[in-house]
Amino acid sequence: MRLYKLLPILLAPLLWLSGCALFPINSISPGMSREEVVSRMGTPTAVVPLSQGSRLQYSGQPGGQYAFMVDLDAAGRVVSVRQVLDEADFQRIELGKWTRADVLREFGRPAFVERVASWPGEVLTYRWYGIQDMFYWVYVDGNQVVQKAHPGVEERPSMVPVMP
Repeated sequence: MRLYKLLPILLAPLLWLSGCALFPINSISPGMSREEVVSRMGTPTAVVPLSQGSRLQYSGQPGGQYAFMVDLDAAGRVVSVRQVLDEADFQRIELGKWTRADVLREFGRPAFVERVASWPGEVLTYRWYGIQDMFYWVYVDGNQVVQKAHPGVEERPSMVPVMP
């Protein structure tokens, strides 16, 4: 009868360790070398040059709702680590100023790149989690400049079978 009281205490460390395994980014800290990051995180989805070093991108797109950016200085040491698919980071996009290259540098590869009849360029779609599953759409014109950007709810189809 007492086991039910001990169960949460016994399971807590296992849950914490499983979280570390699912998101090894939690084990990355400033000062680590590029080699240490790659040994823990694996091969990045992209490596982007920055003015003072480089950025290792670890994107979960198209299925995941995260994109981790690991910024390295010129010596190849970690300066910062952050998850960028969130409302605060999306608000940094400057309409009419940012280009497609800026968006890819800051957020990594999108889940989808689409064209729609009502827009003369590409629409970059990012999947992220806000208060629920979300999309963030970035509209790039023919000159590769961002003209519109906004969030939307990711509607998922119902799993309820339809009766004939």
